[in-house]
Amino acid sequence: MKTIRVVLIEDHDLTRVGLKTALQQSEQVEVVGEAATGRQGLEVLKLTRPDVAIIDIGLPDIDGIELTQTFKEYLRSQKGPNTKVLILTMHDNKDAVMGAFSAGADSYSVKDVSIDRLMEAIQVTSEGNSWIDPVIARTVLQQAQNLPGENTNAATVTINAVEPEYKEFLSTCPLTERELEVLELIVGGRSNAEIAEKLYITVGTVKTHVRSILNKLCADDRTQAAVRALRSGWIE
Repeated sequence: MKTIRVVLIEDHDLTRVGLKTALQQSEQVEVVGEAATGRQGLEVLKLTRPDVAIIDIGLPDIDGIELTQTFKEYLRSQKGPNTKVLILTMHDNKDAVMGAFSAGADSYSVKDVSIDRLMEAIQVTSEGNSWIDPVIARTVLQQAQNLPGENTNAATVTINAVEPEYKEFLSTCPLTERELEVLELIVGGRSNAEIAEKLYITVGTVKTHVRSILNKLCADDRTQAAVRALRSGWIE
C-alpha cells in the first residue's frame, strides 16, 4: 500500500506533537513536514507537496480557511500532484465549516476525533474523496437546506463553488424527498433501526432507500453520499 505523505499545520505544540506521534505509529502515513503558523505552513506545503495537508482552522496569523484558499490557488497554477486538504477544528461553527468548503477544503473533522477515525479521514481524503465528520455534515446540511431559524448566508458561497460534474449528474438523477429525509438522519448518526422508527417505516425499507441513495450518488458509503449531495449544489 502506498504511503500517504502528510503535513501537519497546527499552532498548539502539544496537539501537533501528539498528532504527529500518533500518525507515525501507522505504516500508512509519513509526516513529511509541520508548521505552527499559516505562513510557515504555506511554505512547507509548497516545498513538500504532500498527499494530504492537515490544517487547523484557528491559526495565529492567517487562519486555516485563508491558508487553504491561498494554497489551492497556488496548486492550480502549478503542475504536479494535487495536495488534498483536511481541515481540523475544535468547533462545528457554521460559518467556519461553510467557509472551509468554499475555500476548497476536501475534508473536515473536529479535533476530538479518534485516531482511527482520523486515519480513515486521511485515507479517504488521499484517495480523492471527501470525508466529513457526522457532526459537521449535519451542520452543513442544515445550512444548505435553509431550515427554519438557520442563517444560510454562507451556504450559497460554498455550494456554488463545488464540483460541476456533481451538479450535472444530480440534475438528471435527484434524490426523492424521502431519500433526502433518510440522508439527513444518516448524517445525524442514526442507525437503520432509528431511521425506521423516526420515519415510521420498516428497516428493510430504510435499507432500500440507503442503497438507492448510494447508487444515485455513486457513493461508496453513507458519509460520501452526504458529502456528494451537499457539494453538488442540489441540496438547497
